[in-house]
Amino acid sequence: VDIVFANSHEIKSLYQTASFDEALAQIRKDCRIAAVTRSEKGSVIVRGDETVVIKATAIKELIDTTGAGDLYAAGFLHGYTQGRDLQTCGDLGSLAAGLVIQQIGPRPRQNLRREAEQAGLTIPDVQTS
Repeated sequence: VDIVFANSHEIKSLYQTASFDEALAQIRKDCRIAAVTRSEKGSVIVRGDETVVIKATAIKELIDTTGAGDLYAAGFLHGYTQGRDLQTCGDLGSLAAGLVIQQIGPRPRQNLRREAEQAGLTIPDVQTS
């Protein structure tokens, strides 16, 4: 498996353990890259022996978590396909998820590119052939 996105409950269930660290050790063996979200604790990204801890984006008010995982994956994958490092990929995912949980519904109302730039996460323009 190349890339897996999951939350901490999902990987503990997958590996039938109550220990997040044990589940993370297992998923590290099974996947090239795993990005595991942990709600207000942020996320953890593993690739081989590398571990990157991502802080959760600070929010004003939690309103609706619908779409948070999808937006995290979208932000991460956008950075990944643009050749960004895992820290930046995770930061983009965290930012996108943090924005969407402060509103009702799964589609962010904010311009994600503008929000990323304001957070110091410049995103290059996507080049098409």
